Order: sequence, then C-alpha cells, then structure tokens
Amino acid sequence: MDGSLMAMQRKGRNAVSRFMPPRIKSVSRSLGYCLLLDDLDAWLGVATVLKARLSPSERAALAYVALRAMHPHDAESVAVAALGVVSAPQAGQPVAPLISCMDEAAFWADMATPDEREAYCLASFKAMPYERQCAFLDFVHGRQAA
Repeated sequence: MDGSLMAMQRKGRNAVSRFMPPRIKSVSRSLGYCLLLDDLDAWLGVATVLKARLSPSERAALAYVALRAMHPHDAESVAVAALGVVSAPQAGQPVAPLISCMDEAAFWADMATPDEREAYCLASFKAMPYERQCAFLDFVHGRQAA
C-alpha cells in the first residue's frame, strides 16, 4: 500500500473520530478491549462503562440487537442469566396422587410450563402400549371434532 493511500485512510479515520463524542469513543474502546481479552471480568466491567456513557435507550438498543443476533433459545438463557430470574416458574415432576391420578395430573398440568407439559405428554404417550396409544388418539381426535 502506498503512503498516500495510507495517509487518506488515516485522514478519513481522523475526520470521523473528530466528530465522534468522547462518550462513544469510550464505549467503542471498551467493547474492543472486551472482544480482544475475551475475559469474564472484562465483560462484567464494561457494564460500568455502558451505564456511565450510554443512555437507557442506547443500552436497551444494544441489548436488543445483541439478543436478536443469537439463537432464540440462547438469547432466552442469556436474558434469564442477566436478570437473575427464572423465565417461568417450573412445576417440576408430578407427585404421587392424593385423590386420583387424573386429579393430580390436572393439578400438576395447571402449574407446569408448556415445555414441561409437552415433555411429560410425549414421554407418557411413548410409554403406552400400542392399543392405548390408539385409544388415546381416538379420544383426542373425537374431542377435536366436538
């Protein structure tokens, strides 16, 4: 690369840099250091810079775009970890029935998350003998028609 091209590139960077507010330069440098170091302490420390240098709406936009750049399951895990809360209370495994199996199953299903209900439903269905699976499917299809 010849010297004049390098000089033009430096001049272009300086022109942009001249108009960039110091708070944005600080955030950019901090993010660059975090990417370079790839260290948990560096990433956790950048939160202080973001709070000090960016407005709430700028931080929200940055968080939104970062989460959108991830697979939805990973984004949910990251958001849950960042907020320190469970996204939905989980019912856990069903307990032994007190009155009848159907009453206990209905009680548990009211508390369970959609993922829990689907997992137990599928596992229960697969564990049924073929004849019971057929009867169950007939029952379900009959309810859809009603």
